[in-house]
Amino acid sequence: MKKIAFLSMDSLDDFFVYDDLLITPFGQVGYQVETVSWRNSEQDYSGYEAVIVRSPWDYQQAPQAFMACLEQIDSQTRLMNPLSLMQWNVDKRYLRELASADVAVLPTLWLDDYHHETLVNAFEAFGCDEIVIKPCISANADDTFRLSRADLDLRQAQLAQVFSKRPAMVQPFVTSVVEQGEVSLFYFAGELSHAILKTPKQGDFRVQEEHGGTLAVITPEQAVIASAEQALSAMPTGYLYARVDLLQHQGKWCIIELELIEPSLYFNLDDTSPQKFVDAYLRYAEDK
Repeated sequence: MKKIAFLSMDSLDDFFVYDDLLITPFGQVGYQVETVSWRNSEQDYSGYEAVIVRSPWDYQQAPQAFMACLEQIDSQTRLMNPLSLMQWNVDKRYLRELASADVAVLPTLWLDDYHHETLVNAFEAFGCDEIVIKPCISANADDTFRLSRADLDLRQAQLAQVFSKRPAMVQPFVTSVVEQGEVSLFYFAGELSHAILKTPKQGDFRVQEEHGGTLAVITPEQAVIASAEQALSAMPTGYLYARVDLLQHQGKWCIIELELIEPSLYFNLDDTSPQKFVDAYLRYAEDK
């Protein structure tokens, strides 16, 4: 039996994980799945046909070490998604490239270092009452702040400490995230698998399950699909899996993120999606 590794982290106790739903369909086509932590520096990856990055959801705490791990894996076996694609995706400044390719993304200010005055001016620049600031390398909504003008003044010292010498992105807070929710589309080797709507709990704006968000399967409208596939076509390489997150802003569906490293793919919400993923793996592996 051939072996595949799912790259994860030391402990997933605080997270919702659904990758075990892939074990049976992989087994049915002759693959044994093992889960390994990216933090195990002694791990030998050469015995696996491929390593699929799945749930290393603490990588933002040590991004350089994580990328070094991916390079090590890539030197020993096949890495999925491709190393070059994850190197491109790890820093959210890739959104600038999408915008240059006429992909609709949320308006964004990019900061190499913290400047309070820039954030003060952002309210007027965006024409909004609230802004969001987060690191360019981030996951799980870590160090993500939703700020009014009053919040900005009150939290100035904290923000300066968090973002000192740390590239960050600033965007208008888009009310549709609480009024309508965030849409995610899941693509496996070029084909749409399923789509979900994520809505935050009352009083919050974070849509992740870990923060109390709720999820529901939807049939996406054509405008959403068109926006997602325009973004996917602007990526530098092909992919095994991609999650496209979108919000509606000023009448357009805008890309929030292309999740190409460790997105939850919510196999639990679509009974057909685990088999679709395995079929996509076989197709993608053969093409490569």
